[in-house]
Amino acid sequence: MGRGELAGLSGGRDRGRVRLTSFDPTMDLPSPPGRGRGLVSALLLASFLAGCVPAGRKPPRRAAPPPRSAPGRSGAPPSAPLAKAYEPRVLNQCYADLRAQGASFQALPDKVTGGGCSTLSTVKLVRIGIPTANLGAMRCQLAERFVEWTDEALQKAAAAWLDSPIAKIESFGTYACRQINNAAGNRLSEHGSANAVDIAGFVLDNGRRITVKADWNGPDENARNFLRAVHKAACRRFSVVLGPDANALHHDHFHFDMGRGPYCR
Repeated sequence: MGRGELAGLSGGRDRGRVRLTSFDPTMDLPSPPGRGRGLVSALLLASFLAGCVPAGRKPPRRAAPPPRSAPGRSGAPPSAPLAKAYEPRVLNQCYADLRAQGASFQALPDKVTGGGCSTLSTVKLVRIGIPTANLGAMRCQLAERFVEWTDEALQKAAAAWLDSPIAKIESFGTYACRQINNAAGNRLSEHGSANAVDIAGFVLDNGRRITVKADWNGPDENARNFLRAVHKAACRRFSVVLGPDANALHHDHFHFDMGRGPYCR
C-alpha cells in the first residue's frame, strides 16, 4: 500500500487490531465535503496518538509524599512551642493565689527555646514556707500547687511520722528540654515546658535526711510511711504523680506535673 494509507486487518495474533503506517496528520485524506472532512482527520489523529501507548500499560503514579513526623516525636523538631501561654486573666489570678499563700516569687519573661520547648507563663519561687533547692522556672499553676503541697501536706506528714519538722526540700529541678524518660521518639516531657518538678528528698531540722531512693523501701517504717503520705497528698494536687512504684526510672525521686492526667503511681 502507498504512503499514508491504512493497513488492512490481518489474521493471527493481529486480528482485531488496526495498524497505522507512516501516518502524517497533515496529509490530505479523502473524506466527505464540509464538516465530515475535519471529523475524519480528528478521529484518525486520535487513533494514531492512542497507538503510542502500549496496550495494558497504565500511566505512572506519582509518589506519595513522606509522612510528617508528629510534634515532639522523632524527626525534625517542631519550631513552635507545644505549650501555650496562659491568658492574662488566668496568669494574674495565679499570681494573686501565690501571694495569698505567702510565697515570694519572680515573674519570668516568656521564652521559646526550640524543639517544641519553652518557658511560658513561668515564675521562679524565691521564698516559700520550706526552702527548696534547685528550683528553676515553673509554670505558674505548677508553682501554686507546689507551694500548697509544701504548706499543707509536708509538715503534717512529718509531725505524724517523723521526730522532727522538715527544714529543706531537695529537688532535681524543673525545666529541661527533653523527651519523656530521655528516650528518643517519645513525646516531649512536661519538663520541656517547665510544667514538672522532681523531688528527691527532705532534710529535717535535726539534720536527718530522708530520700526517695534510700527510704521508699528502706528499713525504717516511719520513713516509708512519711514518703507514702506526701506522695498521696501530691496525687490530690498535681495532674500526674510518679514514684518508685511507677517504673525503675523514678526509683530515686517523685515526679509532679500539671500535664495530662489524672495519673498517680
